[in-house]
Amino acid sequence: QVQLVESGGDLVQPGGSLRLSCAASGLIFSNYYITWHRQAPGKERELVAGISTEGRRRNYADSVRGRFTISRDNREKMAYLQMNSLKPEDTAMYYCSARYGSGSSVWGQGTQVIVSS
Repeated sequence: QVQLVESGGDLVQPGGSLRLSCAASGLIFSNYYITWHRQAPGKERELVAGISTEGRRRNYADSVRGRFTISRDNREKMAYLQMNSLKPEDTAMYYCSARYGSGSSVWGQGTQVIVSS
């Protein structure tokens, strides 16, 4: 059974940092393109960052570029989202997703990030 489990969400003050983790099981992780998404209350889910299968290509939403870094460890079947200089508008539920080629995506259950003083 393919499963993604996110962790690392927390309450943090503006300007602070968090590192989100995504643990994968039941799949050949290195074959999957990994993305992080977020959804704030009352808003649509948005793509935050993506990383290619070998980690050579990364892309970011304009709103997080320069502050967030996506990475992966294929041997450990883990993906990460390092978030620095957090802002209140980064408050959202963050989701990890994995996609194999043009197939459907697998989603985790999400981890909550709250940026507030």
